[in-house]
Amino acid sequence: MPALSRFGMPLGLAGLGGGWSAARSSLGSPMWPEDILYGAASSLWLILTAVYVFRGLRRKGAFRADLRHEVAGPFASFIPLVGILLSSHYSQYLPPWGAWLCMGFIAALAIVAAQLLAHWVTGGVSMQSIHPGYLLPVVPGFFVASIGFSSIHARDAAMAAFGIGAFFWLVVGTVVTVRLMTGGELTAAAKTGLSAYLAAPATANIAWMLSHPGPVGAVQLGLTGVLVIMALTQVMLLPEYRKLPFTQMFWVFTFPVGATANYSIRWLATTDLPGREIYAWTILGLATAFTLVIAARTVPTAIAPKSARLSAPQSTEVR
Repeated sequence: MPALSRFGMPLGLAGLGGGWSAARSSLGSPMWPEDILYGAASSLWLILTAVYVFRGLRRKGAFRADLRHEVAGPFASFIPLVGILLSSHYSQYLPPWGAWLCMGFIAALAIVAAQLLAHWVTGGVSMQSIHPGYLLPVVPGFFVASIGFSSIHARDAAMAAFGIGAFFWLVVGTVVTVRLMTGGELTAAAKTGLSAYLAAPATANIAWMLSHPGPVGAVQLGLTGVLVIMALTQVMLLPEYRKLPFTQMFWVFTFPVGATANYSIRWLATTDLPGREIYAWTILGLATAFTLVIAARTVPTAIAPKSARLSAPQSTEVR
């Protein structure tokens, strides 16, 4: 689980980079925060991917085994997911290579999602092991794919990807919610996955807005309402999150926060709300501060001796 959860770091940095990108177009913010965040996300993603692939080559069937892990399996989608976000951003500087890379990563995400679905629907997981992270590959994943298609001006493909995400939001979201309501408390390792309930509407809103530029319509308003109630739910879950020991899994929280800030800035720019720029800067500032706090708390665990680093998370891992 730790190997795949580390990809939450570049995912969260890229998500916050998207927020600063929205601020640049809506609020006139400087480019350097966006460049730093995307640059750091790219470097981390390349290093982590290289390490993961190198270690996987030494174990036959390593990636397949990770996909089949009942708790960590869905997090395998982080690898192509980060690739989509990075290639979408850099496609504006590297046409047409950026567009081809983006489509390649979307194809990789589709393959990973199809493998996961095939495993799930053939009895590969128990109801008790299901957690909100199961939403990530097939719901936020395909909404991000829609965002990627919109960034390369493939609107029809963007709508197709949005439809996939919406379908699995209904289907998988129902299964996950039923499990949470009737299957007892989640393990500590899986509770961070509750942030997927925020990631889904945040990415859905961005995807719809990018594929439907212009005045805000009824669908956008409906999706915005879902985002608001899911954000409020996350606030209500703060006492549960505070009970969890800090691990690298906390990076899973940063992407939904960054995506929510991204959409909030874009939505506020379409309104006549008095003080909207102040609200937008406040939301972006809070999202940035949150990510910096997570990064600061991660540094000691990265430089500590291995024995000390592993002692805290051991009690939260599912074996």
